[in-house]
Amino acid sequence: MNKLTNDKFSLKSSLTFIIPSLVGILLFIVPIKFNGEITIPVALMSKFLATMLDGYLTTIITLIICISAICSIITKILKPDLILENEFLNTLFNVSTIWFIARILGAVFCILSLFNFGPDIIINSATGSFVLNDLLTILFTIFFFAGLLLPLLLNFGLLEFFGAVLAKVMRPVFTLPGRSSIDCITSWLGDGTLGIILTNKQYEEGFYSKREAAVISTTFSAVSITFSLIVIDTVGLSHLFIPFYLTVTVSGIIAAIILPRIYPLRSIPNTYYNNKEKRDDETIPEGYNSFSWGYKKALEKAEQNPGIKDFVIDGFKNVLDMWLGVLPVVMALATIALIIAEYTSVFQVLGLPFIPYLNLLQVPEAVAASQTLVVGFADMLLPSVLAANSITSDMTKFIVACTSVSQLIYMSEVGGVLLGSKIPVSLKQLLIIFIERTIITLPVIVLIANFIF
Repeated sequence: MNKLTNDKFSLKSSLTFIIPSLVGILLFIVPIKFNGEITIPVALMSKFLATMLDGYLTTIITLIICISAICSIITKILKPDLILENEFLNTLFNVSTIWFIARILGAVFCILSLFNFGPDIIINSATGSFVLNDLLTILFTIFFFAGLLLPLLLNFGLLEFFGAVLAKVMRPVFTLPGRSSIDCITSWLGDGTLGIILTNKQYEEGFYSKREAAVISTTFSAVSITFSLIVIDTVGLSHLFIPFYLTVTVSGIIAAIILPRIYPLRSIPNTYYNNKEKRDDETIPEGYNSFSWGYKKALEKAEQNPGIKDFVIDGFKNVLDMWLGVLPVVMALATIALIIAEYTSVFQVLGLPFIPYLNLLQVPEAVAASQTLVVGFADMLLPSVLAANSITSDMTKFIVACTSVSQLIYMSEVGGVLLGSKIPVSLKQLLIIFIERTIITLPVIVLIANFIF
């Protein structure tokens, strides 16, 4: 007999689970078409806010990053009780040395770029000014709505429900808990940074182990569908968007199956944030099936929801955590990565070992293609820009565009946000995963490209 019939839950509990969860799905996951572009409502709302604040946004961002740096300096030097004795403020401003330096660098880069003053290498439109004017303005508004509305996915039972329903799929295929299914879908269809925010929150609360959080954020945090359109349009192949996105999806799934089973992801310990106990037991008790157990857990979670006041407070804490903690790191790391890409030959040299691999896969214009592969670690759009200018073969342009999206980890956004989060991955590990993703996805992309061209 199904035990759910004996469990006493009110209609209010069911509605508290169903209504906010549906709103969360609609806002974060369901793609919509607006002005000819495919996007998700949260991204659309962030664009609207960016338009409203146009002309003031870079100043606001610079001010926030400067506040982050100043408060971190005060915490390091003066160690005020007001900050150290408050759990939230202590976590926000009492950071390790490397992130302390990153915040100061981020503030310096912001000020120089805002006032267009200082070395051209920093304030150039392809480096610091690009990060401040084009990247951080997007992240600032996305972080606002994502942080504020994220409790819709987290606090009302949606993850508990899908955790039970999809555990038998996610665990054997991707070595992940069932609840990560919503996280992965949000990351893939919505936006990579949204996925990292969601993953980081679940990791801090003890629902994901260190390894699981690292796996999710480095295998499913793809760019949005809208940005994918920009990539394929940059190489002049926008008419091939559907086969392009299907190719990215297939190669991404294959990478997501393989990567958790090899170094370095495999070697990350299955321990929990701040040595917390595991929060999520995936065993289904006797008398329940996966659906009924998931529904029961969802309603229990919904009944624990404390109310609107705590929903708002939790949301604003998320926003401040991302604005003050993540934005400075992205500004610092993305600017440095783009300086290396623009002013040195480091990425071209790193691309040389890929020439024999591309020749083996019989990719046309292998030498030109090799220079695009590693530069994607700095910024995801750079490979397509280089391909548009240096490659004539449409097939190779298609391969470069697909690979740049499938590589997934680039320092100007996803990599920077990841390093700024609590998720335990280092710069070295990100570089290794980036190279592994390139090696794994290339044969799949080349195989499909041979059918298309």
